[in-house]
Amino acid sequence: MSESFYTDDHEELRKVVRTYVEREVTPNLARWERQRLVDREAWLAAGRQGLLGARIPEEYGGAGLDDYRVRCVISEEMAKVGATSPALGFALNDDIVLPYLLRLGTEEQKRRWLPGFCTGETIAAIAMTEPGAGSDLRGMRATATRDGDEWVINGAKTFITNGIQADLVIVAAQTQVDGAPAGLSLFVVESGTPGFTRGRKLDKIGQHAQDTAELFFDDVRVPAENLLGTEGAGMRHLVSNLPSERLSIAWYGLAMAEAALEWTLAYTRERTAFGKPILDFQATRFRLAELVTEVEVTRSHLEKLVHRYNAGELDVVDAAKAKWWATETQKKVIDSCLQLFGGYGYMMEYPIARAFIDSRVQTIYGGTTEIMKEIIGRSLAGPERGRPAAESAGS
Repeated sequence: MSESFYTDDHEELRKVVRTYVEREVTPNLARWERQRLVDREAWLAAGRQGLLGARIPEEYGGAGLDDYRVRCVISEEMAKVGATSPALGFALNDDIVLPYLLRLGTEEQKRRWLPGFCTGETIAAIAMTEPGAGSDLRGMRATATRDGDEWVINGAKTFITNGIQADLVIVAAQTQVDGAPAGLSLFVVESGTPGFTRGRKLDKIGQHAQDTAELFFDDVRVPAENLLGTEGAGMRHLVSNLPSERLSIAWYGLAMAEAALEWTLAYTRERTAFGKPILDFQATRFRLAELVTEVEVTRSHLEKLVHRYNAGELDVVDAAKAKWWATETQKKVIDSCLQLFGGYGYMMEYPIARAFIDSRVQTIYGGTTEIMKEIIGRSLAGPERGRPAAESAGS
């Protein structure tokens, strides 16, 4: 990493995160994978250490640190131990849901919901993807109909990160007022609301400790004040938050690629074949040289984008470039590193094996690589044909 990217304060934070990971994450990670759920105590412990909701203003219980490098440090330390599932859960709260509440929430909504993000008492989710509408948000069929002082929500969502444990869910639905379409809008649905149910905990290839779920809304009534942002402006709200989401996924992709390289360098120095360390073979050195170079170039670019994001200057197109490049690089690096581990790389007792299955979805959620390229391609066609498409974050 460049010397100027992190300050002394960030490195002090790193020590806190590392201690948290050593005490709360590493000893429990295997158990969380088996039970397919991260304990709530891990969230509460992170809250006690000030690792959640750092950007939330002090009047709502946060530290007021609106600096994305805080999240970068946390992602890196989680990646070093292969803790993708809890890292994703925390990122969903802080990088994806929280910006909606900070940017769109009323004063009453902020005072009601933000403090729990800081303490770890509130686990959040965002429900966009539907069984029949993945990368095309415009194909959503969930509806919200105005009925007096309430909205009545109906529909189903799938692939929802934090879905099983979520205390509140931002739901995107097509609104109707007096029987007439009024556009896509966002609503906050709280756990326990009648008609809001959770389906099965989805059985995924990887990220087993991450509670991904189906959600169902059957005549779910929420008060009018649970509308988030402007009625009918949901698509605009979703698109404006895509840079944050995609930067988050890209950065974790970088962090995991770096972690995989560290594990592989250590292994190839120690493991021998034909009487010498694997690292002494030219084929190994050349492959690692390629991977290290690609990862370092990726970091240099993403660091620039983090500074741009902090300045409010990261747009949808550049975030799409970062997301597809970093996650495809992550996938390639981890696959190559597993190969260098040989048969041991296929054993789940080695972190590279879990990293391999956990990383596969990185090029899918948050918008597939193909969708990212479509966004970039449209931007090249000019302002009329090149308007960024609104598509699913896959959350």
